[in-house]
Amino acid sequence: MKNGMSRRRLLQVLSGLLSYVFVGLGLLGGRGADAQAKASPQQVKYQQTPKGKQECSNCLQFIAPDSCKLVSGKINPKGWCLLYAAKPAK
Repeated sequence: MKNGMSRRRLLQVLSGLLSYVFVGLGLLGGRGADAQAKASPQQVKYQQTPKGKQECSNCLQFIAPDSCKLVSGKINPKGWCLLYAAKPAK
């Protein structure tokens, strides 16, 4: 090429950029799109007791019997955190 970069080097750079993008999207490296990191209980001010009528068991993110879609570790159904979101009324 006339600008001083060979085709080989250009392909190496493009390949590296594409790999970086795919890894960033979680498509390479053994992680699927659903394998996002969860927040720690400390980060979301998780507590073992409810905040009024707000408790994990009636939160949209709660997974019975004792886990959460967004918070790591074992979750008390009667607990609460900053990520609380009420389940929609049926």
